[in-house]
Amino acid sequence: MIARFIGLMAVAWALGFAVFMLRLAEPADPALRTDAIVVPTGGPGRIPRGLAMIDAGRAKRMLVTGVATGLRKADLIAANGHARAIACCVDLGREAVDTRSNAEETARWMREHEYKSVRLVTSDWHMARARMELGAALDADVVIYRDGVRAEQPLGRLLNEYNKLILRRIALWAGIDGI
Repeated sequence: MIARFIGLMAVAWALGFAVFMLRLAEPADPALRTDAIVVPTGGPGRIPRGLAMIDAGRAKRMLVTGVATGLRKADLIAANGHARAIACCVDLGREAVDTRSNAEETARWMREHEYKSVRLVTSDWHMARARMELGAALDADVVIYRDGVRAEQPLGRLLNEYNKLILRRIALWAGIDGI
């Protein structure tokens, strides 16, 4: 009986991982307009994608959340260009240290600006958990649009991300905030 239960759980986990891989986030429609863009730091291509969208006028402002303490807007310009867009329309969030605190920092910023729609720009493999955390932190009337940035990752990192997703989903469902 116990062996069957463990086997069933293993099959369910494997099927869930397959669904996770098949549902990796795609880039959003470039013409999509939202009130805001949020880009959690941590992966290549995220900030350039967000800057291209803000430069194209696809949102009013952009938040880069989880920025290192010493990073300045001038550093972003030197690394990415888009000087006009960064100077006028990009905010640097320095409070976040992980995906959950990225969501909390973003939710505060969204409330402060009274925005009701956001384009979430993050790596395709990170999108499910980032979207889940952001949805839990934001007000219910805010619409989140997924904008996945393709990122090749080793299998071990994908498995780790899937396990984190499961654990956080269980924690949110159970109302446990410490996991």
